[in-house]
Amino acid sequence: MAKVELRLPKMGESVAEATITSWLKDVGDTIDMDDPVLEIATDKVDSEVPSEVDGVLVERFFKVDDVVQVGEVLAIIETESDDDLNADASNEVSVEIDKIENEVVQQVEQTIVKAKEAVAPVASSGDRFYSPLVKNIAKAEGLSQKELDGIAGTGKDARVTKNDILDYLQNRGDSKQTVAPEVKAPVAQTKVVEAPKVDKPIVISSGDDEIIEMTRMGKLVANHMVDSIQTSAHVQSFIEADVTNVWNWRKKVKDGFMKREGENLTFTPIFMEVIAKALRDYPMMNISLQGDTIVKKKNINLGMAAALPDGNLIVPVIKNADQLNLVGMTKQVNDLANRARSGKLKPDDTQGGTYTVTNVGTFGSIMGTPIINQPQVGILALGAIRKVPAVIETEQGDFIDIRYKMFLSHSYDHRVVNGALGGMFVKAVTDYLEAWDVNREI
Repeated sequence: MAKVELRLPKMGESVAEATITSWLKDVGDTIDMDDPVLEIATDKVDSEVPSEVDGVLVERFFKVDDVVQVGEVLAIIETESDDDLNADASNEVSVEIDKIENEVVQQVEQTIVKAKEAVAPVASSGDRFYSPLVKNIAKAEGLSQKELDGIAGTGKDARVTKNDILDYLQNRGDSKQTVAPEVKAPVAQTKVVEAPKVDKPIVISSGDDEIIEMTRMGKLVANHMVDSIQTSAHVQSFIEADVTNVWNWRKKVKDGFMKREGENLTFTPIFMEVIAKALRDYPMMNISLQGDTIVKKKNINLGMAAALPDGNLIVPVIKNADQLNLVGMTKQVNDLANRARSGKLKPDDTQGGTYTVTNVGTFGSIMGTPIINQPQVGILALGAIRKVPAVIETEQGDFIDIRYKMFLSHSYDHRVVNGALGGMFVKAVTDYLEAWDVNREI
């Protein structure tokens, strides 16, 4: 009999942990290779952990809602196969190698941390994890790493929450001293100044009101939105684009495209193509801000905000969007949208975005003011395409015609993107749309 460890697999760049949402197999259940054993959720996407062997589940180490680190043992599967025994032994060797590598990496990281301690911003250390919001508050208030590590956390696994750090800052501010002006008189006595307390409003419900618990995904999205507003200085630029050429061209080619490619040609891949071109023209929109350092991204990875059936939002990413032709872009858009709706996105599908696009026109809105998807610095909202009367200028004079138009709403981080860059970028997108070749072949 051999026992094989089922571990939490790596799930993409920057994903270090996951929450167990449900066990699909009980102790004693027979499991076939590739059978899903449990369901997990990261801060981006839900997925399943399959078994790598045939056998019987003999032990589970975590419960539902437990947070598990990548590489931790989730369960033990017992198998009778000699091949599985060899695989298990090989797995144990691999695990030992991983442990050694992790120890070396940790030692290197600790050395780097000590070398940069005097200039580096506060960060997660040891067993203490700090959210981006907590770290931003600590930086803004001038908290040292030692002070932050000394705050008692009330969150899950004793994590420091926003309320914890705000309470600490309030008490810290209470002890500030007021000193008299420097004259011949002696220094005044220390005076404790009590900061005013602002209580959160209490929602009072009546007996007829329905109380609905927020879903796990809903809570994550809510926190992500609040973090973004508190991190970035949001500014918007709006522009109206005449997309008559795009409308007429798509209408002409969509049936033939479906017959040839087996894909529905929507407006989304067209928009994604021109946005990728505009990002090539204005690469300083394809950046992130890390402390006081700007990270200029080499790849153009477009996030595509998609609504889930439960009303929540997820942002799958089209990698290297500027390198795709319209056929490839269409297949990527349709594949990600279909897997988002069916809950089959993988963690890697939502990682690495450098700029985000959201189509508010899907719900009939003509424009919106979207919130930036951190750590990016811009997001573009696409309004509904409307048939409107418009003044057309020609050499023979002006006349009124029926045109297809839409509003583009560009939100950007005013800490690093000024109004000129934010406006020129969205104008470039508009110019590409209005100059669309109605005779284009695909």
